[in-house]
Amino acid sequence: MTRALALIPLLIAVVFGGFFLWGLNPDRDPNDIPSVLISQQAPEFTLMDVEGLATPSFARTDLVGNQGPVIVNVFASWCVPCRAEHAVLTQLVEREGQRLFGINYKDKPEDAVRWLTELGNPYEMIGADSTGRAGIEWGISGVPETFIVGSDGTVLYRYVGPVVGDDAVKKFREALDQAGAMEIEAGG
Repeated sequence: MTRALALIPLLIAVVFGGFFLWGLNPDRDPNDIPSVLISQQAPEFTLMDVEGLATPSFARTDLVGNQGPVIVNVFASWCVPCRAEHAVLTQLVEREGQRLFGINYKDKPEDAVRWLTELGNPYEMIGADSTGRAGIEWGISGVPETFIVGSDGTVLYRYVGPVVGDDAVKKFREALDQAGAMEIEAGG
């Protein structure tokens, strides 16, 4: 019995060592977090307006029946990586004609308004998720996270983290292209 108890620390060390080595694997992409929503309908949600912001709120029904996909970005004014990706999202809207909806996650309305006034507001619709309930429904692991939702309301793609840097932007544009967004832009 005492020999079995003596092996427990060794077993624990082996398990933690295995996780450590897995985390150091250079082929592992930490942004590649699977989502149960991919190829599923967007979750049911209805968001309230961000108080003090003229941009309308939205619900799941606003994601259905659009001509082409919609980008849904989960952001917050307190999120430093969100600030970093804001210029990329703005460019996707202003230069490439993409539709962008925002979920303002666990943020104070006055901070969100100040942030969007300072950086510009590329969002067509923004809903307040002050309790984090919509974030739970979307299965987010943190902010920012960005989804591409097809015209039928199906979640087609999920990007975890800020869409910044050449590789990330290229990967996101490829996902938009696969979703049919670039065809809509070229044709319309």
